[in-house]
Amino acid sequence: MLVLGLTGNIGCGKSSVSTIFMENNINIVDADIVARQIFDDKDLLNEVFSTFGESIKNQDGSLNRKALANIVFNDDEKLITLNNLTHPKIKQKILSKVEEYKNQGEKIVVIDAALLIEDDYLPYIDKLILITCRKDIQINRIMARDNCTKEEAISRINSQMSQEDKAKFADCIIDNSNSFEELEKKVLELISVLQGEKE
Repeated sequence: MLVLGLTGNIGCGKSSVSTIFMENNINIVDADIVARQIFDDKDLLNEVFSTFGESIKNQDGSLNRKALANIVFNDDEKLITLNNLTHPKIKQKILSKVEEYKNQGEKIVVIDAALLIEDDYLPYIDKLILITCRKDIQINRIMARDNCTKEEAISRINSQMSQEDKAKFADCIIDNSNSFEELEKKVLELISVLQGEKE
C-alpha cells in the first residue's frame, strides 16, 4: 500500500486537495478530524481544561475550540503544551487507521495533516505532497475563511514552519495560487500517476 502524506500551511488549500482525493475514491485519514475525536476521551479533555482554564469550556462542558485557538496561536509555549498533550494520542489513532486500510487491501491512503513534518510522520509515509501558494493569497484566504484581521492571519502563518522549509522534504509540490479548476487538474494528473505506480 502506498501511504501519501498531504501537508500545506494554513490557507494554502490542503483541504481542497483532500476533497479531490476523496471524490476520486482515495481514502483520507484527516488529522483535524482525529484531533476532534480525541476529545471524546474525558480524561484528556479534563487535562486540557485544567491546563488552559475554564475560559475554554462551553456551558455544556464541551471544548470551546475558538477560545483555545486564540490562546495557543498567540503564545508559542502554550501551543507546545497543547501539542504535547494531544499529539501522541492523535498519532496513535492516525497510524492505527492507516493499518486498518492496509488490512482492507486498499492501494493508496493519504494522511492529511498540517504538521506532518513537525510531528515526525515522515518515517510512516512513502511520498510527501506539499500544497503551497503565494503569501498574499494565503493571507486573503485566511482573513476570508476565519473572519480575522490581517495581523491575526499573519500571526497564524508565522506560527507554522515556513513553506520554503517544508519544500525541502516534499516529493511533490503543488502550487495553488490560481483557480480551483487549475488545482483540480494538477491533482487529477498526480492521482493518475500514483495509480499507475500501484498497478
